[in-house]
Amino acid sequence: MKTIENVPEYSKAGNFYRAFLMRIAKSIFSYKLRVKIYRHLGMEIGKDTYIGSGLEVIDNTLAGLIKLGNRVTIATGSTIVVSSGPNNSNLKEIYPRRIGEVIIEDDVWIGTGTIILPGITIGTMSIIAAGAMVTEDVPPYTIVGGVPARFIKNVEVKNI
Repeated sequence: MKTIENVPEYSKAGNFYRAFLMRIAKSIFSYKLRVKIYRHLGMEIGKDTYIGSGLEVIDNTLAGLIKLGNRVTIATGSTIVVSSGPNNSNLKEIYPRRIGEVIIEDDVWIGTGTIILPGITIGTMSIIAAGAMVTEDVPPYTIVGGVPARFIKNVEVKNI
């Protein structure tokens, strides 16, 4: 997993502002406005990218760790996790917080209800089936699905 060394810290007011904008972006009617809000929050988003309503970003203070290529489609109700840990539990001694970039390359289609964990790269022209949980990198031109996501088949590219 690719981990991040310098994690940005925000004030309580800054965190509230980011959470407020994230909530607006999740439910706003226009995907173009949604993309603008996510860019404002620090996501790198390529041209002609579609983000469906209800995208959940966990931890929203780290939205800058998400990089979306050109012509990416993220369907409704998907979740991108850039930070995960047991918080105040004693488990944090055994399982420390994981923080990692999520990189989704060009021409990727993310199905409804997909969950992508920290430190994942999804290769060009890949498809993630609805409801999948992506726990490992996905090579380019690959279709994956299931929990955890597993190889289904390669994408057959005709003359595009």
